[in-house]
Amino acid sequence: MTSHGNSMVTDLTQGKVLPLLLRFSLPLFVSNALQGVYNLVDMIIVGQWVGEAGMSAVSIGGDLLHLLTFLAMGFSSAGQVLIAHDVGVKDRDAVNRMIGTMSSFLLGTSVVLSLVCFFLKEPILLLLHTPDESWRYTMDYTVTCIVGLFFIYGYNTVSAILRGMGDSKRPFLFIAIAAILNIILDLVFVVLCGMEVFGAALATVIGQGVSFLYSVFYLWRKQESFGFAFRPESFRIDRPSFSRLLSLGIPMAIQSAAVTFSKIVLMAWINQEGVTYSALAGIYNKTGMIAGIVSNSFTAAGSTMIGQNLGAREYRRIPHVLLIILVIGLILTVPASLFTLFFSPTLFRAFTGDQEVLDAAFILVVPIILNLFGCATRSVAFALINGSGNTRLNLAVALLDGLLSRIGLAALFGFVLEMKCEGFWYGDALAGFVPFLIGVTYYLSGRWKREKDVLPPEEPEVSP
Repeated sequence: MTSHGNSMVTDLTQGKVLPLLLRFSLPLFVSNALQGVYNLVDMIIVGQWVGEAGMSAVSIGGDLLHLLTFLAMGFSSAGQVLIAHDVGVKDRDAVNRMIGTMSSFLLGTSVVLSLVCFFLKEPILLLLHTPDESWRYTMDYTVTCIVGLFFIYGYNTVSAILRGMGDSKRPFLFIAIAAILNIILDLVFVVLCGMEVFGAALATVIGQGVSFLYSVFYLWRKQESFGFAFRPESFRIDRPSFSRLLSLGIPMAIQSAAVTFSKIVLMAWINQEGVTYSALAGIYNKTGMIAGIVSNSFTAAGSTMIGQNLGAREYRRIPHVLLIILVIGLILTVPASLFTLFFSPTLFRAFTGDQEVLDAAFILVVPIILNLFGCATRSVAFALINGSGNTRLNLAVALLDGLLSRIGLAALFGFVLEMKCEGFWYGDALAGFVPFLIGVTYYLSGRWKREKDVLPPEEPEVSP
């Protein structure tokens, strides 16, 4: 087993819950924050140099791309939890089989998705009611990102492997490379070369591609220390491992897809109100994306911690992990909310100088703040649910949170109460608190101590 995995297990047995969670989550938080920054830079640079039509394109294309990555997000998160558990029980063969199975499945899936979406790109944009003013820009952004889907899936796969084995520093390095390169190329392609939205998309794809290739090179060089051999037979899909991956990955993928699908539905409704509101949706979604990335980093860190604690049958540490995740989330959320409340004009001007967009942006303030608190609380719930491997509850939360709550509340506020776009955003933000309510109920029930869906059963005690 790797030195990272052995170190984490040793820390667990010594009860170092707080230092271990901070050591694991902070690099993950910074790396995901970097990812949020360079996605944000796309929107800001395009908003300042192209205008509201460009912002609309990045908003629509970005949400569509995020939907296409639902399998990468779901199955890599599942693989991370399963690898973490196998590290906890010191089963090197199971770790290696999961690495090979997950890698082959996700990279193969990315190729199939890219081909399908490339041939269906026009019907998809029509279905989203893409405004005429941003159609060409949206097509440029969408096609370019579809081509780079392989790199996104690849990066998520490698990062899940490393994080599951206790190494959160290398994924930070890889995403830092992508972020810095993306920002530099954004300025070169969009500002200096005048490549508009296509330049922003191309910068993103190149940054992700370089990051992925470097991460693979790192794994190849360190294959002996990680105990995984880069041979063709190592990447064969192992049936039992694939079954475990599907059992946890399908609900996690649905969870990821459900929320994004609801945002796609809302985007289609908003796009019918015109390009200005489509651009505003970009601002709301980007701020929400940053909050979500921060939330997901603590979810991933907490899931790994909980997975290893459950593997070691150390149940008493779970409440400490959850409490720390909640406290850190609120510490980050409160100042961000205060800034949004009192300095919203500064926030919105960072995205665009288009006066028509700025005049209407005030309707985003309260939904953004609600969304920030929703993201801070949901990470606690998903850390417990994902880490315990409860596939049925994971699927139920995904459907309730992603589809019924978000679309239902958005329709209630937007159509029934006739609040239109403002109501859509209120509904989306309020739905973000549903997972926390479910997670609290699940924790109080104590069921998480007895989940055996994907975790091996506890060894029976032998009487002396």
